[in-house]
Amino acid sequence: MSSDIFGTVIVPIAGPDDAANTARIVYHYAREDSQVIVVHVIEKGEGVPDKASVEQRQAFAEKAYQSFLDVFPDDGPTLEFRTLYGRNVGETIRDAAEEENATSIAFVPRVGSRWIKFLSGDVTTELFKRSKIPVIALPKEQKRIVFTHDA
Repeated sequence: MSSDIFGTVIVPIAGPDDAANTARIVYHYAREDSQVIVVHVIEKGEGVPDKASVEQRQAFAEKAYQSFLDVFPDDGPTLEFRTLYGRNVGETIRDAAEEENATSIAFVPRVGSRWIKFLSGDVTTELFKRSKIPVIALPKEQKRIVFTHDA
């Protein structure tokens, strides 16, 4: 395992569309010798019935993983996929990163209003709280900077 920030990186994805965009961005930053562990968290209800069955949520996670694979080049870093289960998404991701001895957590922030974040909890804030390893918010899209040299 490499000791730098992109040695073993935990990459959370929310769904298929998010996974495809995240794959493009992560590939841009990761190296060939990086280990990328892509995770999707299935939230457990707190004493209330779940909106979808575990099987439906697992199938959704599999679609997200396939979406990531469809975009991520074959010549890239080592990929692993893990489905996690927990009540608090950010805390579940942090715990997984610690268990894997990850060197960082890297994610592409999701779009959402403050009202939605207030009602559902803000995963981004939770990721940064009490993290023992670096948490990297990657740009929402890959931007290339072109330098020109005037002769």
